[in-house]
Amino acid sequence: MYIPYIQVLSMITDKHTHTYEDYLRLPEGASYQLIGGELIMSPSPGFYHQKIVTKLTTEFLNFVAMKNLGEVVCAPMDVKVADDEVYQPDIIFISEANRSIIHERIDGAPDLVVEILSEATAYYDLRHKKNIYEISGVKEYWIVDPMEKTIEVYHLTHKKFQLVSEVKQTGSVSSILLNGFQIELEKIF
Repeated sequence: MYIPYIQVLSMITDKHTHTYEDYLRLPEGASYQLIGGELIMSPSPGFYHQKIVTKLTTEFLNFVAMKNLGEVVCAPMDVKVADDEVYQPDIIFISEANRSIIHERIDGAPDLVVEILSEATAYYDLRHKKNIYEISGVKEYWIVDPMEKTIEVYHLTHKKFQLVSEVKQTGSVSSILLNGFQIELEKIF
């Protein structure tokens, strides 16, 4: 039986707390993330945001493919880290050793996550999602701020994110997880 899109949305969004099962009932392509059991809708990112996603994804893809290290995927791709936490990070890297989390969606913590801040998602990326990524075992977390032209790199050490690099406007940023991966900020912003 066909249920109109708007009716499906109202059936799901009328609840106060949501689960992964609720999330899966959303129409494909709906611009939602499940954050702390709440369905959060945001508009599609702007051009500058997507330009940064493209440049960073290209750099990660080239490096990972050259060394045959795993998979790099960019949004939209569902990443389920808990029953009430389903995100669409801007860029994810999954190592060959962690390949078992790859299904139609990603079911578990990727090795590396990149979030590019936007007005609609900055609060979640900097606070809630960062905490959940840490708890779930993401090994490296990059926060890219297009307005300030900064990249912060956090590495999971003793189950806590430690800021290992913060570069603003010029210079290069490196990955601890992807040994040898380095990128000049001027190539990104």
